[in-house]
Amino acid sequence: MENFRQEFIAFAIAKQVLMFGEFQTKAGRLSPYFFNTGLFNDGESLAKLSQFYAKAIEASQLPYDMLFGPAYKGIPLVAAISVALAGLGRNLPFCFNRKEAKDHGEGGATVGAPLKGRVLIVDDVISAGTSVRESVSLIRAQGASPCGVAIALDRQERGQGELSAVQEVTRDFGLPVIAIATLEDLIGYLRGQPELAAPLEKVLEYNRQYGARST
Repeated sequence: MENFRQEFIAFAIAKQVLMFGEFQTKAGRLSPYFFNTGLFNDGESLAKLSQFYAKAIEASQLPYDMLFGPAYKGIPLVAAISVALAGLGRNLPFCFNRKEAKDHGEGGATVGAPLKGRVLIVDDVISAGTSVRESVSLIRAQGASPCGVAIALDRQERGQGELSAVQEVTRDFGLPVIAIATLEDLIGYLRGQPELAAPLEKVLEYNRQYGARST
């Protein structure tokens, strides 16, 4: 496991963004862990989160020209990640959308730099893929090209079929998905923490039951 992925999982657990217990998912499954990026809710934690995104994006070596953050969770993410990338020597434009187009002032459906070139979408997670679908449509409508999606955690969990939501995005849109960490990374981290043996067993069982098939 790349070192920053392990560091990210430890950070998420320390901030109680990643918690263990029994949590019901939207699909009605009882998950042994819960991940909520909304709890990265202060300056220090958002700064660290954006640095992890920047490291994952750079490690992917994906060519891109700008960043796009879908409203609402993508708005603080895209701004913070652009700052983190600038700290690595990559000064790139960014943009985010409005939930409702503005018909006065500067107007339009987006705020920030004009959408052009290869656009990397940044969001917290991919659940049903709705946010990605809407982002792809908006980006293409303005003459730009979506080139990938960056997220914090890939649960690697089946959706309605055999594939995960992330795998479905890759299949449907031809877009690579960059994750700071995956469920596989989480399992690897838990295996190295004897005090988390109980959560590890529950996560492994959940993965056996609901894990997406490999592609």
